[in-house]
Formats: sequence, C-alpha cells, structure tokens
Amino acid sequence: MSTLQWSAFALFAVMRVQAQEIDWNKINSNTILHLIARQQTDQSSYGSNIIQMGDYNNAELSLNARTSIVVKQLGDFNTLYFINSFTDKETRAAVTAQGNNNMIDVTGSNSISDGIQINVKGDNKTVFMRNY
Repeated sequence: MSTLQWSAFALFAVMRVQAQEIDWNKINSNTILHLIARQQTDQSSYGSNIIQMGDYNNAELSLNARTSIVVKQLGDFNTLYFINSFTDKETRAAVTAQGNNNMIDVTGSNSISDGIQINVKGDNKTVFMRNY
C-alpha cells in the first residue's frame, strides 16, 4: 500500500469507529442538534464553530484563547452575545437558538458554566446568564 492509500484507509477506519458509536436509528430532527453540540463540546481543541441559517442573525463573541464554543442560530433576527475574554478559564459551551427574534446574552465563565448547552426554541425569547 502506498503512503497515500494507507492515509486514506486510516482516515476511513477512524471515521467508521466514530460512526459506530452513534445509534443512527435514534437520530431525528429533535436529536441531531444535541448530538452535534455534544460532539463539539467533547473535543479537545479550542475554537469556534458557528452556523447561522436565516436572515439578520448576529453573534458577537469576545472569547479567551481557551474557549471552545458551538453556535447554531436557525431562524431570523437571532442575537448572541458571549463574553468571557476577561478570564483565562477553560470553557466549553454550545448555544442553539431555533426560532425568530431570540436574544441570548452570556457574560463570564466559571466551573458551573463549563460544558453548558443552552437551547432556546420558539420566538421572542430572551436569556441573560451571568457567571462570576
């Protein structure tokens, strides 16, 4: 096997192992966002993953270097403010807004908020969260 063929085989094998851990019969429109968020917050690397589907969505993130966040805004006129740049704490979070005209405002991070998953479903909802 050439190096390229071996690399492709190894990548396929890794993808197959991860896929076998998921019960695909239980995946539907109600569970997929939770599954994606859980997989993203379980990863060891830091960074942001933002998906916005709709019009006039806004995500303003002020993050420290040790933050891993997954943001999904599905709908129109959704806004997220997430600020934890004033601390050096490691933070993992997942925020999902499904609907229209929702606002989520998160400031700070601590051991209680690490790994948090915020899911807002509906229209015209507001969530304020302060972590000090």
